[in-house]
Amino acid sequence: MSRPPTFTPPPCARARVLRTARGDFAVLDAAPRTEAHATALLLPGYTGSKEDFIALLEPLTDAGYRVVSVDGRGQYETGGTDRQQAYSQEELARDVLAQAAALGAPAGPDGTAGRVHLLGHSLGGQIARAAVLLDVAPFRSLTLMSSGPAEVVAAQRDKVKMLSDALSVLSMAEVWDAMQALDPPQDADTGGGEELRRRWLLHHPAQLIATGAQLAAEPDRVDELAALALPVHVISGERDDVWPVERFDAMARRLGARRTTVGGAEHSPNTARPQETAAALISFWDSL
Repeated sequence: MSRPPTFTPPPCARARVLRTARGDFAVLDAAPRTEAHATALLLPGYTGSKEDFIALLEPLTDAGYRVVSVDGRGQYETGGTDRQQAYSQEELARDVLAQAAALGAPAGPDGTAGRVHLLGHSLGGQIARAAVLLDVAPFRSLTLMSSGPAEVVAAQRDKVKMLSDALSVLSMAEVWDAMQALDPPQDADTGGGEELRRRWLLHHPAQLIATGAQLAAEPDRVDELAALALPVHVISGERDDVWPVERFDAMARRLGARRTTVGGAEHSPNTARPQETAAALISFWDSL
């Protein structure tokens, strides 16, 4: 579980509702002081939320980018349903297309409709990949952050199954208490854990069960992605227990993608090393 340093947005960002053709989504919308020259849409991972990107917002807006991080359907402050079918990967990918359409990104230098830089962390990366495979036109680039080419490793599949089994018979509060007993936090960040607990309680269990199943069975679609004329950036920490770092390296080679390894970070470089992560994102986006 990503642990953001705070749940309070910086001064450059405001919490608001993004209204789209597929419903309303809770977002943090961060704007630079001058007119933005590009817009980035950030998708969180499994059990995560828009707040996972809070530490990136100021450095990215200082570089001239408008940055919108989003709670997906059934995540934290975005409403959802108890129907697991509503969280199929295709449905979530179509939500991303609707979000991109609703952002009103600045027009390109040739006067054509603006395109957004899309970034997905972990599960969010696989949803982002599915979105560009449905329709690449709205996007200027894709960044896969700690998001592997196919299913998660066996140990993570076991964890996802255990969680899904628990969610089928226990309340969200009971599951939270069990998780804390099994894996207590190492420090008292994020308000002593109360904000993390609130985030967990607002997730829809059906969303967690459905997306967990996706992580455990995701096919390798790297060749499909490589066939698109879309710049890709593969970024990760130097260690990762969800996908081996070697798989990120191999995926980047198959994609002909830019590859960044953030020293001192593991599965969430966005929270562990935000300045270094933001610098890598800015370098990639500026190069385009």
